[in-house]
Amino acid sequence: MKPVRLAALAFLSAGVLLAQAAAPAHKDTNAPVFMPAADLKWVDLDAKTAPGVKIADVWGDHTKGGYGAFIKFPAGFSVPLHYHTHAAKLVIISGTFVQVPEGKPEVRLGPGSYLMQPGKSYKHTTACDKASDCLFFSEGTGAFDIIMAKAPAAKK
Repeated sequence: MKPVRLAALAFLSAGVLLAQAAAPAHKDTNAPVFMPAADLKWVDLDAKTAPGVKIADVWGDHTKGGYGAFIKFPAGFSVPLHYHTHAAKLVIISGTFVQVPEGKPEVRLGPGSYLMQPGKSYKHTTACDKASDCLFFSEGTGAFDIIMAKAPAAKK
């Protein structure tokens, strides 16, 4: 039994060390972190599935794991039925964010609105109303992805 406990302790210790190494390096964890809007580093999210969409990570790296980021959709942007591997929480800052859960009515969210979007099986379409660009903040539990879903077969 002792070797099993020792192996478990070694495994847990390695996990703690890896988590600490992956965390952002802040010398003083009690110091505030400031990031003026002018300092955000905007990049293309995914030119293939989301042309024109920009993202600026605030913490983490949206391509590798958990993250917090601002995301911009151009006015009129839309993505057909899809889902994401990981859950995300969104707060709409400007514009009208439009989402249609599969088989359900359209949901329109304006500035100050919140959405918790489950991962894996939550199929939906996403759009930005054509009246103006959309800006929102997203916090994801894992790397951001867009997985296109097949539309349900038409009933005969």
